[in-house]
This record gives sequence, C-alpha cells and structure tokens, in this order.
Amino acid sequence: MGHAPRAMRFSGTYTALITPFRDGAIDAPAFQALIERQIAGGVDGIVPVGTTGESPTLDTEEHIEVIRLAVEYAAGRCEVIAGTGANATAEAIELTEAAEKLGATGSLQVCPYYNKPSQEGLYLHFKAIAESTDLPIMLYSVPGRSVIEISPETTARLAADFPNIVAIKEAGGSVDRVNQLVQAVPEGFGILCGDDPLTLPFVACGACGLVSVASNLIPDVIARLVRACLNGSFDEALVIQKQYYPLMRGLMSLDVNPVPIKTAVALQGHCTSEFRLPLTPMSVDHTAKLSALLESYNLLP
Repeated sequence: MGHAPRAMRFSGTYTALITPFRDGAIDAPAFQALIERQIAGGVDGIVPVGTTGESPTLDTEEHIEVIRLAVEYAAGRCEVIAGTGANATAEAIELTEAAEKLGATGSLQVCPYYNKPSQEGLYLHFKAIAESTDLPIMLYSVPGRSVIEISPETTARLAADFPNIVAIKEAGGSVDRVNQLVQAVPEGFGILCGDDPLTLPFVACGACGLVSVASNLIPDVIARLVRACLNGSFDEALVIQKQYYPLMRGLMSLDVNPVPIKTAVALQGHCTSEFRLPLTPMSVDHTAKLSALLESYNLLP
C-alpha cells in the first residue's frame, strides 16, 4: 500500500460540498440534486465531508454514508475526493480505508486539529495514512481551523517519500505560501487554492486548481474562473473575479463557513437551512444581507 505511481494530479475545480440535513438526518435527495448541479456546471470533482460538509458533527456511520452517496450519485462523471482526515491517526485511516472500498477517487486529509502535533508528528500521521491506502491523497493545510500548518518542508518530504501524496489544499490565505510550496515540492505535485477569492493570484504563482465553497451555489461561474486562470486568460479571469468577488466575500464573511453557503443554497429552495449544534442558523439581519446579495446576482427564484 502507499506505493502506487504518482498517477493522478488533482487539477481544476473541486466543490467542497455542503451536507444537507432534514429533520436531523442527511437529506439524500437534496444531496443528489446538489451533485447533479455541480456536474452540469462543469466542475472536475466534488469533495464530500470536508469542513464545508460539517464533518465535525457527523458520526462515523454518517460520514461514511455521505461518501457512499457521493460516489453513487457522481457515478463516475467526476472525481470524488472524500474528506477522511481526523485528528486521531487511527480514525483517519479507518475513514480512508472505508472511502477506498466505496470507490472514492481520492482522499482529502486535513491537518490534525486541536492536539497541535509537531511537524514530525504531522509527517508520521500522514505517513501512516499514505501507507494504509492506494488512494491519491490531497493534504489540507488550514491553520484558521487547526491552529498549525503543514510546513512547505514537511509537504515536500511527504511528497518525496509517498507517491500517493499528490497534492495540497492550501487554505492559509497567503499567496506567498504558494511561492514557498512551488520552491519546495517535486514536479507534478499539485497545489490547490482553498479560498475562492484567492484563486487568480494562487494560479498565477503556480497553483493548479481550487477547492471551492462558492461553487455549491455557482458551479458554472467558478469552473469558468478556474479554466480561465489555468489557460492563462487572466484578463478574462479578472472580469469574473471583479464581478463575483462581493459574493465570494459575503459567503465567507457573513458568518462562519459553512453557515452562509448552506443558507444561500436554502434560500434558492434546494435544501433546508438546518445545522447541528454548535453551528446555528444565520441571524435574521445577516440572512437579509445574504438574500439581498443573492438577489443582486439574480440567484433567487
């Protein structure tokens, strides 16, 4: 295990899917319709049960069920990069092995949160996961959620030692981190942007794609933005960026992710605005602001 050739390079647009709930349970029909809209919008892949999919409030059985549904509904039409990370290595291995059995095409491995491992601890954590699976792995550095980051040096070490560690989702909000990673990682290792508004500068510095929150709502627009960037059509990308920046910004600033994006999809009538504690629905005031923002883009029915 863990010694497959570096066969897959994640590139393009990946949607970090919301997990719709209805009456406390996963709303499978809403989830299926969401995935159909992603595929119709031209995304390259979907990422179930990441941060945006409210993975911390799903139990293990539900977590695996969301991955199973995503694979079933995608039906081979796009990549399915299952969020199977955890802050306990054994749990991450269990989820990753389950995702591989279910037919996921890759695994997103978040930097362990709360327990604050050293860089050596991170290396050993991801080493154990990589050795347990043949799935291609996308590391996920998000210091805003996990307090620590995966250093460029540790990323490069993992990329060199494990052929199935093929990419990193960089969500630290720093364009210079892309520069640092480009210098450190081997040729063919993918760097993906983890913040919608930073897609253009990230790709300009060497990133090869985006894991998007906004594409739950506007998959066609985000896919177009990423394609323009990857084609080097930065003039076209800037036009899209300027037009949609207020929306991208609003989806991340009106409340903590994924509250605004799920509320936006709910305002369109595609799911309920149901969350699990400790996440709570948006305030009336912020919901009104979000509604006005969506209205300004003609995104409400």
